[in-house]
Amino acid sequence: MIVGLNGQCIDDSQAVVSIYDHGFLYGIGLFETFRTYGGRAFLLDRHLDRMRQGLAELAIRFEPKVADVERLIAQLLEANALADAYVRYTVTAGEDILGLPGNAYDRPTVVVYVKPLPAASGASRSLQLLRLSRNTPESGIRLKSLHYMNNILGKRELLGYPWASGAEGLFLDGRGYLAEGLVSNVFFVSDGVLHTPDLGTGILPGVTRQFVLELAQRLGLKTEEGFYRWEALREADEVFLTNSVQELVAVGTLFDGEGRHYPVGNGCAGPWTKRLREAYAQEAWRAGRAPGV
Repeated sequence: MIVGLNGQCIDDSQAVVSIYDHGFLYGIGLFETFRTYGGRAFLLDRHLDRMRQGLAELAIRFEPKVADVERLIAQLLEANALADAYVRYTVTAGEDILGLPGNAYDRPTVVVYVKPLPAASGASRSLQLLRLSRNTPESGIRLKSLHYMNNILGKRELLGYPWASGAEGLFLDGRGYLAEGLVSNVFFVSDGVLHTPDLGTGILPGVTRQFVLELAQRLGLKTEEGFYRWEALREADEVFLTNSVQELVAVGTLFDGEGRHYPVGNGCAGPWTKRLREAYAQEAWRAGRAPGV
């Protein structure tokens, strides 16, 4: 596989990062994941805006530019013989002293990975309630950082539920409010209103999450961000998950920690989930095919 390392395309077997990189030593770094449509990354400007804000907070002096990232992605797609791909764009603090510096980081490491997209599936998924709570953000708002221990421990807990094969794990925050999935934001429709947990629960401010909220408003669906309990999800008319690679995924079944299951609607995508999923796909492919975008 050919990857991007500090702006250059290189075979992954030859790509190396210093053992003194503070991304490796202390988890100081950020990443964005997204996919391409017709060879173009969807909502790339928003992903890079989020990264810029995080880099400024971490005092990593680096300015990711849309044109540079688009150029590198095009090179990686061609080098790996991929028409479209999953993309992970990572910026670490780079090499520095062994210890905690007080100065800004001015030699970041930039790595871009691509891989084939997962097979498309319109099937609904199940959602498993986790006992492990979502950890609180290290700063005022959750960054898409390299610190993923909470997610990995949640994934290991999920594997311990034999009835939940293929399910996404669902975190509550420390107060018991709905938070987010292991790799997704959570939405539900009740009484004609689209709900999603408030950023005050410590969730990642997902790029796809925000775009779906905007789509819903365009389609005339009222939206609400709030603090909700597990029971609100169980009573919902529709539930779906979002992330930038899987887009919108319907949830057909909820499981609690004892294995009790609660069907959502008829177990398939509900009417609003379908409308939003179709609108999202139309926007993504239109942007991907548009010249000069």
